[in-house]
Amino acid sequence: MMKKIVLIFGIIGGLTVTVLMFTTMPLWQENMDFKTGEIVGYISMVVSLSTIFFGIKSFRDNQMDGSISFGKGFQVGILITLTASVIYVVGWMVYSHVIDPEFMDRYYTFSIQELQESGKPAAEIEAQIKGMESFKEMYKSPLVQIGITFLEIFPLGLLITLISSLVLMKKKVKVKHG
Repeated sequence: MMKKIVLIFGIIGGLTVTVLMFTTMPLWQENMDFKTGEIVGYISMVVSLSTIFFGIKSFRDNQMDGSISFGKGFQVGILITLTASVIYVVGWMVYSHVIDPEFMDRYYTFSIQELQESGKPAAEIEAQIKGMESFKEMYKSPLVQIGITFLEIFPLGLLITLISSLVLMKKKVKVKHG
């Protein structure tokens, strides 16, 4: 039953974050700057990854007679996180390769403009631009894209898993026979 709960809550979380990404990303092109877009993106991730809490709770209440150890809660939560993260990565790859292949170029241009308007010394700006150019070149590799995209969502899921596992942890109540 753990597998079923992990899949249900992981798929719901992954599809939710992906649908939210697909619906909010076009706003970045029209009215929203990238900083606001990042905030919206991370809020979408937190909302979507709330399925971790509900998945652990469902497993505890329906499969474990209302009790669960931190370790078992963590196991359920991390599997939900992995499932949702994989779906998010697939969604991003579709978005960035099929729907909006120019996204990275726009993001790069925005970042350089922000850097140039930052008031930092020219040498520091130049060094950061070189680093950005190196990153942009690396990001052309699908494996690098997959890794970076995974690392956008997974640490957040890990944190939510840790917190949820602690909050939902419940020891079995021993019944005394008298």
